[in-house]
Amino acid sequence: MEKTHIYFVPGLAANTKIFEHIQLPPDTFELHFLDWILPVSTTEPIEHYAKRMCEKITHQNPILIGVSFGGVMVQEMSKIIHTQRVIIISSIKSRKELPKRLKIAQKTRAYKLFPAKIAENIEAYEHLFIGNYLKKRAELYKMYLSVNNANYLQWAIHTVLNWQQHKELDYVLHIHGNKDEVFPIKHIKNVIEINNGTHIMILNKAKTISKILAKECTCIV
Repeated sequence: MEKTHIYFVPGLAANTKIFEHIQLPPDTFELHFLDWILPVSTTEPIEHYAKRMCEKITHQNPILIGVSFGGVMVQEMSKIIHTQRVIIISSIKSRKELPKRLKIAQKTRAYKLFPAKIAENIEAYEHLFIGNYLKKRAELYKMYLSVNNANYLQWAIHTVLNWQQHKELDYVLHIHGNKDEVFPIKHIKNVIEINNGTHIMILNKAKTISKILAKECTCIV
């Protein structure tokens, strides 16, 4: 039996290690993980970037799965190539699902104040993280958020806040945690809800998510 090919796209600035706990039947699925590429400029249109990401896909009619900003990206990619299914996790399906604070950040362009240079060299600022919580966050950052190029960060933040998707695509399956602090579920409709799932549930709810993916990726009409 020919395997189903699944391509995964991580979240903003994240590397593909975030999928290390996802387990799907190896006799049924072949998993592929797409790393972020650097934008040609900080103003590269998402459509152009998505086309370049699609060039990394080597199988026809794959399943695309994206987390957070990766969810936005796979939706854009699905407009370019044929897919069996598009699944997003801890993400949004349209601008309507952005929380008010992010809409304000977009309108005021406050996101341009984001300290990309700190993210670019987190080790140099590590001593500023006081307390166990922040230190653990810094460790998670170093482990999973390795795309620390300042131009990429500025491009990605601008791109997600200015995403011009006004109506959700009807073929997108959305998995979302009811404790997501980045994209609160109260702004989001039509999801498979994960109880106590936060924005990083791809790490700590991987077993639950894996079961959902195995079911949904198998039941393709």
